[in-house]
Amino acid sequence: MLKDFAKLGTFLTVVKERSFSKASKKLGVSQPAVTQQIKWLEDYLDTRIVERKKNGITLTKSGEELYRVALRLDKCVVSVEKEIIKIMNKELTFVIGASFTVGNFVLPTCINDIKIAIDNDVLIQVDLTEKILEQLLDKKVDLAIIESPIFLDNIIYREWIEDEFVLFSNQPLPKVVRPESLKNYGWVCREEESHTRRLMAEIFGEVGIECKSFDIKATVTSPTAIKQTVLKSSKSEKQTVALISKQVVEDEIESGLLFTAKIKGLTFKRPFYVAYLKDRKHDAFIEKVTSFIMSRRRF
Repeated sequence: MLKDFAKLGTFLTVVKERSFSKASKKLGVSQPAVTQQIKWLEDYLDTRIVERKKNGITLTKSGEELYRVALRLDKCVVSVEKEIIKIMNKELTFVIGASFTVGNFVLPTCINDIKIAIDNDVLIQVDLTEKILEQLLDKKVDLAIIESPIFLDNIIYREWIEDEFVLFSNQPLPKVVRPESLKNYGWVCREEESHTRRLMAEIFGEVGIECKSFDIKATVTSPTAIKQTVLKSSKSEKQTVALISKQVVEDEIESGLLFTAKIKGLTFKRPFYVAYLKDRKHDAFIEKVTSFIMSRRRF
């Protein structure tokens, strides 16, 4: 029974190009290899199917009949491939791993647009940056979008949008707060090992301020927890403040629930990064999603 459809594909190419040499170039194989495959078919069928002429090739009567059969088979194979792709697309979910601020406050605004752009289901998986990069290396997520750069081998990092931290409170603040006045507030902070806390320490250190000198009311482990703690803090006691990504508190600032201020002489900025494995650099899905995300500079 003939199971090697590749040889029939070679036969169809020879007929279409009307030449063994042109067929070999089209298929990217040597001309002797094309000749050998046609000879194999003739031996299998025990009949001549192709006649070589000076100006090309002609088909024998048996060759004409095989050509009609091969065309029907080729159409069936194409149809089956399309059905398989449909099944794959239904089962395949593109997984984006994201650190907390990106996953909870940035990507939700464009998740539906990403799904439409790649015509595929998309899942956002939120965790610490370290965990997300581990999952990327283990191929449990397809793409990572992170807010703290932990550079590892085998991963490509592309700088995306710039994020900015703001000083905020559930009570009005001066438009500009002097650095030496920061000790007068009660603070809600991230844990010491977090990227946010390290960024605070680094920038405050430039003006000789240590975070340890602040009156820290609470230490929490996520941007959402920081926001909720400040929102619900007492207004009758020392005013509570925190530093957080402006992405996290935009809605509350607009609605008047939270208030922001600048710190004189200090700016807290960081880039978000899109990251993917080096060996998936030319993956069609990765290229499409990355190109779409990189084109979205505002949310």
